[in-house]
This record gives sequence, C-alpha cells and structure tokens, in this order.
Amino acid sequence: MENFVQLIKTLDRTTSYNQKVGAIINYFDRTHEEEAICALYILIGKNFGRPIKPSLLREWAAACAQLPSWLFESSYHTVGDLAETIALLLSKEKLGKIDSLQYYIQKLQSLRKSTDEEKKIFVLSVWAELDRWHCFVFNKLITGGFRIGVSEKLIAKALAKKYNLSEAIVLHRLMGSWQLVNQTVTSLLLDDAFAIDGSRPFPFCLAHGFNEADCNHLNLGQWHVSYKWDGIRCQIVKRNDELFLWSRGEELINNQFPDLCKELNGLPNGLVVDAELLVYKNNQVGTFNDLQRRLGRKKPSAKLLNELPIKLFCFDLLEYEGRDIRDFQLKERILILKNLVDHLQNSKLVLPPELMPETWDEAALMKNMARTVNAEGLMIKNLAGKYESGRKKGNWYKWKLDPFTVDAVLIYAQSGHGRRANLFTDYTFAVWHQQQLVPVAKAYSGLTDKEILEVDAFVKKNTLERFGPVRSVSASLVFEIAFEGIQLSTRHKSGVAMRFPRILRWRKDKLPEQADHLDYLKSLIHIT
Repeated sequence: MENFVQLIKTLDRTTSYNQKVGAIINYFDRTHEEEAICALYILIGKNFGRPIKPSLLREWAAACAQLPSWLFESSYHTVGDLAETIALLLSKEKLGKIDSLQYYIQKLQSLRKSTDEEKKIFVLSVWAELDRWHCFVFNKLITGGFRIGVSEKLIAKALAKKYNLSEAIVLHRLMGSWQLVNQTVTSLLLDDAFAIDGSRPFPFCLAHGFNEADCNHLNLGQWHVSYKWDGIRCQIVKRNDELFLWSRGEELINNQFPDLCKELNGLPNGLVVDAELLVYKNNQVGTFNDLQRRLGRKKPSAKLLNELPIKLFCFDLLEYEGRDIRDFQLKERILILKNLVDHLQNSKLVLPPELMPETWDEAALMKNMARTVNAEGLMIKNLAGKYESGRKKGNWYKWKLDPFTVDAVLIYAQSGHGRRANLFTDYTFAVWHQQQLVPVAKAYSGLTDKEILEVDAFVKKNTLERFGPVRSVSASLVFEIAFEGIQLSTRHKSGVAMRFPRILRWRKDKLPEQADHLDYLKSLIHIT
C-alpha cells in the first residue's frame, strides 16, 4: 500500500509524461507481483464496482467529523471529490497501522454481502489509522475514479519498457475482462496462459478529426471513403467455440443483444471483426435515439427485440482463421472481409457501402448529405494503412457533420469537481418559450480558463437563489451551444433533449432577449 500511495502522489504532482513513465516503471520494479497486479487493475481503470454506497460514506464521515450533514455536504461540494473531502476531514497527522493494497481490495469485495453495520465497523477502523494520502487512496478504492492524468497508453508504454515488449502487445493483453485471481503482471503479459483466454478483443483503432485543409495534400485515390455511422463501435470475437461482443469501452454486451449473439454463434473460430452496431429496420439504418432504447437493457423484451432489430455494419477484419492480420494493408483486410461476409450470408452482418467520390468537393457533398442515411459524417482511411492500436495521425480520419447550434441564456451554475471545485463551471442554459426561459441543456466544456474565471465572478455577483450547490443567476449572458442531435423527451421540462451539448462560444454581442426560441429547436427534430 505504501508503494502505491507514493506512486499516486508522484503521478498527481507531475505533468511530465516521461516522469510519469519513470515513476510507473519504478513502482513495478520494487513491488511484489500480488500487489502490483492490483495496482495495474486500478491504473487502467478496471471497475471493482462500489462495495459501499457513497451516501453511507457521507453519513459515517459527517458523524466521525462531528459535522451536521448540511455542513459536510457544503464541504463536499466545495472540494468536489468525496474521497478527498473525507481524507481532509478525518485523516490523522501520523500514519498508523496499514495493510497491503491487495488486502484492502479483497476485504472491500468480501463486504459486498455484509450488513451496513459490518461495513461501517471496517471502514471506520481503517480511517482511524490513516494519514491524508493513505486515507484518500483507501477512499478511492471504494468510490473509484482515480483522476491522476494517466492513460492506458501511458501505462502500456511503461510496461513495454520494463518487459521489453511492443506497446501494441501490452495494450492487447490489457484488454478484456481479466481478473485478479491467480494473476500477476508477469503472467498477464508474458505467460502462455494468455493464449488460452480467447475472449480478449484487440485495442481499437481510432480516427483523428479531418480538416478540409487536409484535402490539399491527400490523394483521394489512396483513401477509402465510407459513412461514419452513429451507433455503438464493437468487436465480434469468435474463438474456441465461444462468441464475445465487446463495446469500445471494453464492456461485454452479449446479454444486451441476445438476438444478435444467437445469429452470430455460427461464425467460424479464429475471427475478430470491427463493426458498428446499429438498429436496422424497414431496410434502413435507425437513429441513435432508436438504439438508445436498447442500451442498458440487460434483458430486453421480445417486443423490443422485434421492434428494434440490430445489424452489424462490418468495416474491418482484425483476425482471420486464428491469424492476427492487423499488419495487412486495409485494402487487403477489406477484400478478405468482403469474401467472408459474402460466403457466410449471415443476415446480421452487413458490408456498408464504399463511397466513390472523384473529387474532395464531391466528398464534401456526400458528408453534408450524411444525415439522410442517419450517419454523422464520413470515415476516410488509408488504403495502405495497417490497423493501429489507438489514434495514429495519417491513418484514419473522421469528417463529421457540422453540429447544430442554438443561442441560449445561462440561468443556473454549479461548482465543478477536482481542481475546479471552487469555480462555477457546470452550467444550465435556457431558450425562450411563451415569454419565459425554459432549460434545454447542461454543459461544462468549451470555455477558456480566462472565460471560466469571468463567468465565475459573474455568478458570484449575480446569484438570485441557492439550491444546495446550484445557484440561479440573472438572465444576462448568452452562449452559443453546439449539439449533435435533438429528440422529444417527456423527462425534460422543455420537452426536448439534446445530444452531446457543449459550449461553442460566448456571445457577448447578443442580449438575452435575442436568444433562440423552443420552436426553433423543435423544428430541428425531423432533421435528426
């Protein structure tokens, strides 16, 4: 535990990429395997689940600190992180008895089925021994979400150096749902046991944003152009007579799409396909709103399966007949994939059409028409490129449609989290309807640091009411809000819900009465 806490402190205090890599290598060099595998699990963001409800932690911490609940909640919203708030209030000046990281993880997992009182006794006994940093790390084991500026790719780079492996191999072996039981970092990365686990997907290849200026130096004839579909990116893995359907977030989603998995069980072994999972009904791609109705349903009803059938738009082949073919050129992988899909004649597998623009101007027209087929733009891929792990510039590009925009008025503000806990950075925006402002979107990204400070000062000087951490403010500031789509919603007061709203710019040139109206937003629904 001591080594891990020191690692977290080092990673939190430096912004240097090389120093972070060095700190990670140093940690794995001096930490025994049983402890190191637990740290790795945490660092790459694997989910333990929450063995104890945050509401209980808040209740226990407030009582231990002898604070009324309202004062604890105020402290929490000021700090912005529950684990840190508890550590600041309860930690000791001197560190007492501590156990291993492995012990704390195993103990917390064993408490899942225990009573709340049994959980409380354990947590309070640990809090009584820990200084600030140890208390913070222990709390994070419960609440999750270590935000220390470390990506999976950075972890892979450090482990690749330590074990003399390629980053691509390390990234692959970190994928999937491997467990801590009978596992070490060495066995995960080096042992033959990896080959036995046929469930693992490959790291996904990601695209850079496409700029129209890129057209000037790209020969269109050397690129594969297709629609960018608006669904769920996934990999279909079939090995050892078992089928696995992985989302890009490394979530196994077989149970959510039983109809799809049933139809895919007959796929040949030694196969990994990269695809977009889409609703496909009435011989056309459904909207993302259709797909949302199926997301999160662990046991979808027969009615839902019938109303919203799923197909996989297959666009790349990563493994074929048990052979990793990611180093093949894209044009070779596509040819093998086409022959495979044609041979299988599986009703759930679709080869999306390749677009054949003769000029970049023609490609731009195709991009602008993408919404007519419920796509969100174009994918532009290097025909000679291999399938990369992660995002490599010059290989794949995404040329997305321009977002929808609306001018809206700031009406509520809430303090942020982490380093922005003392600033109002989370905003609610409204448009006009029958001479009143109705909320239509929440957004917290898009402003510069300077603008955030300006808005924060405005909120503090122009607060009308307080609702816990939220403040209502005078309707004075107008912002242009960008969003990807909009739909009717019975859960929202305005009757509409935006998809991916974010702040595009601060419209200091506009007065609040010049903001848009709800009717305008509703007029966009048929377009999306």
